Amino acid sequence: MAKNLGILGKKLGMTRVFREDGTVCPVTVIQAGPCPVMQVKTTDKEGYSAIQVGFDAIEERKVGKPQKGHQAKAGKGLFRHLKEFRLKDVSEYEVGSEITVDIFAPGEKVKVTGKSKGKGFQGVMKRWNFGGSRASHGAEKVHRSPGSVGNATFPGRVWKNKKMPGQMGNARVTVSNIEIVDVRPEENILVVKGQVPGPKGGMVMIRKNA
Repeated sequence: MAKNLGILGKKLGMTRVFREDGTVCPVTVIQAGPCPVMQVKTTDKEGYSAIQVGFDAIEERKVGKPQKGHQAKAGKGLFRHLKEFRLKDVSEYEVGSEITVDIFAPGEKVKVTGKSKGKGFQGVMKRWNFGGSRASHGAEKVHRSPGSVGNATFPGRVWKNKKMPGQMGNARVTVSNIEIVDVRPEENILVVKGQVPGPKGGMVMIRKNA
């Protein structure tokens, strides 16, 4: 099976399972696929080789004309999400075929990518784990402040990438080496060990380790 091949899915939530030796394993349940191949890209035509897959069927009225025309070529309906998986060899894939959870096996290690939960504008203690200012002896209303962020006369500005308050979360996050605990093809379910990025119902991308 090609490396970097993957599938799209929806995070259903977390639970736990008991392994054969009786130990408890926290797991995340993902409804993955089936993902139809919407387009096959080749080096000769597009300059690189990849397959584009769709996930999460959507009503026709919610899709624009350009996307409607593009997705109609596959004859599999219309989908909310389209993602590409770059592969060295795409000769075994054709438009209209489906990618299912069968490409994975229990015990395999995968990469899971999702969008983390948005937490809004947060201060430095929550966002960067700052210790905060002293809490006694004259400290007034500065307990959670970042402290000094500037310099002397030179350079006379705040350096780029300085850890400061700001938007937290709602960013693309990839976690590697996540173990697949169970694969249920008849239900299109993947059960993976531990947590994965994003809220319940959030879209995730599961890829084979490159």
